[in-house]
Amino acid sequence: MVIAAPVVVVTGANGLVGAAVCRALAERSARVRAVVRRAGSAPALDGVTEHVGDFADQGLARSVVRGADAVVTTVHPMGSPREVQHRVGAEGTAVLARAARDAGVARLVHVSTAGVYDRSAGVGDVAEGGALLPEGSGDYPDTKNAADAALARIGGLTTVLVRPPAIIGAGATSVWNTLRPREIRDGERRANPAKTWAWVHVDDLAALIADVATGAVATADDPERGPVAGSTTPVIVAAEDATWRDYLGTVTDALGVEPEWTDEPVWTGRMLSSRARGWGWAPRVTLAQAMDELRRGLFPRA
Repeated sequence: MVIAAPVVVVTGANGLVGAAVCRALAERSARVRAVVRRAGSAPALDGVTEHVGDFADQGLARSVVRGADAVVTTVHPMGSPREVQHRVGAEGTAVLARAARDAGVARLVHVSTAGVYDRSAGVGDVAEGGALLPEGSGDYPDTKNAADAALARIGGLTTVLVRPPAIIGAGATSVWNTLRPREIRDGERRANPAKTWAWVHVDDLAALIADVATGAVATADDPERGPVAGSTTPVIVAAEDATWRDYLGTVTDALGVEPEWTDEPVWTGRMLSSRARGWGWAPRVTLAQAMDELRRGLFPRA
């Protein structure tokens, strides 16, 4: 018997995470509906078809999810005004999620962030059940928390909230490989070297997302073994332990500038990814490899 390839919708398919997810899905022989706002910007990969428009438009949402097996949402306009972040990240994603539920889509995988957790000085290790930041903690965590809550209120859908910390990976829009290093070059170099710098490589993040979306990770009654069917399950995806000495030290060394080390109280706990590992995930990119990639990208501009 021939088993049909899964059909997966990916929003923000031209972004750092979205493009990596499309690649991972293509490697798994999935058929991908890549949703982008600009024609010709979707990854040119076998099995990937481009759909141009706003995923928050109800007509497009209903059309693109029809007959799909899973939906992966990667869009959040980080750095935009708060009302834009809320409209796109929380309200828009919920429109797509309701369309997916009504169309009988099996799974929704939403790229959230570990930034919703309280990681202040004195807080220990953080797992999925850790304390969330309260309202008023900032536009980004507030609106990401609002998006997660909005999705949790949509019944009848198996939803996975993937919560990565800093996402490392080469790309023009990469926060940690491109945008943050520019800020460091321009003078933002202060940090306590002992502060935890939790991270994951975009390719390892995409691998977990693709496995969940294609059903390689089976649903389970226990969230430690898999997504809970018909419910909302968060999962932290973090690689090996690192500190700001590792990240900021690498960037400043590559740029030929000096870091400004401080000694203020900071979070020194760990992001625990035992749930993701219980689902069969393991990071392949080591800290040394990630820092080498970062350094190679910065050296021409040093």
